[in-house]
Amino acid sequence: MRVAVVGATGFQGGAVARLLAERHHRVRTLTRRPEADRPPLPGAFFLAGDLGVPGDVRRLFSGTTHAFVTMPLVYDGTRVEAYARNIAEAALAAGTERLVFNANTRLPLGPTDVAAFETRRLAEQVLRDSGVPLVVVRPPVYLDNLFSPWNGPALVDEGVLAYPLPESARTAWLSHRGLAEAALAALTREDLEGRTFDIGGDRALTGRELAEAFGRGLGRTVRYEELDPAVFEQGLAQLLGPETAAGVAGIYHYMASGADPLLMTDDDGVSSEVLGLEPAPVEEWVARQPWQVWSSDAETPDASPRA
Repeated sequence: MRVAVVGATGFQGGAVARLLAERHHRVRTLTRRPEADRPPLPGAFFLAGDLGVPGDVRRLFSGTTHAFVTMPLVYDGTRVEAYARNIAEAALAAGTERLVFNANTRLPLGPTDVAAFETRRLAEQVLRDSGVPLVVVRPPVYLDNLFSPWNGPALVDEGVLAYPLPESARTAWLSHRGLAEAALAALTREDLEGRTFDIGGDRALTGRELAEAFGRGLGRTVRYEELDPAVFEQGLAQLLGPETAAGVAGIYHYMASGADPLLMTDDDGVSSEVLGLEPAPVEEWVARQPWQVWSSDAETPDASPRA
C-alpha cells in the first residue's frame, strides 16, 4: 500500500506510520514542523504543509492508495470540519481505496456539549457523507498516557497510579501499538467499508483492576487514585495551552459526571474478532516499558504530551 497518514508526527499517527513502514508499506505524511523538529519515522516521506490548505492535502494524497487519519488536537468545529472536507476531497481525487479514520475517542450515542466528542463526530460525518470508502476506529484511553511525567514518578517511587477516570469506570485500555495493529487490519481486511469499531484492549478494567495489572507488571503493590479532572486540566494547560487542555480534559469531565459510565468499556470482543486482533494483557505492556526513567534518581526525561 501507499498510505497517506494524517497525524504521523503525533503519538497515535506515529505509531501507525511506524507499523506500516515496518510492514514495508510506503508512508507519506504532512507536517508544519521544521525538519529539525520532526519525530524519527524511518521510511516515511514528509511533505511540508497544512491540513487547512486544500492544495497541501491534495499533494499528500497524490499517488497514494490508502489513508489513515488522526485529527490534530484541535477542538474548534469550523476548523475540524474544514480539515475533514479537505481530506475527503483529496481522497476522492486520488481514488483512495480505503480511508481509516481514528476518532481519537469513543463517542456517546447522542449529542453532548463536549467538543472532543462533537468535533470528531462532525469529522466522521463529513468523511462518511463524502462517499470515500471509510472505516472508523474509536479507541478508549491509551496506556501510553500513563507512561508520562504525570504518572511515571509516582508509580515508580510510591506505587500510586493516578488518572482522571472514576475508579468504577470500566475501561478497555489500549496501547498506541494496539491502535496501530487495529489500523493496519482496518486498512487491509476485506468487506469492512462503512463499519465502525470500538477498539480496545483485551478486557475492560476498573481502576483497582488496572492498578493490580500494573502491580503484576512492575512486581510491586500499586493502588489507583482518582485524579480530579480539573487538576488534570490545569497541568495539561501548562504544556498544551488552556484551549487544547480544555478540549482534551472535556472527555474526563464527562466521564466524571457519570453520564455514560460504560463509554470506555470493551465491545464484547467484536472488534478483535472482525479485525483479527489479539490484544496483549495490560501487565505485558507494563512489563515492556522502561519505567526506570521515571525514578527520582534518573535524569529529567522528555515531558512532551503523549496525546
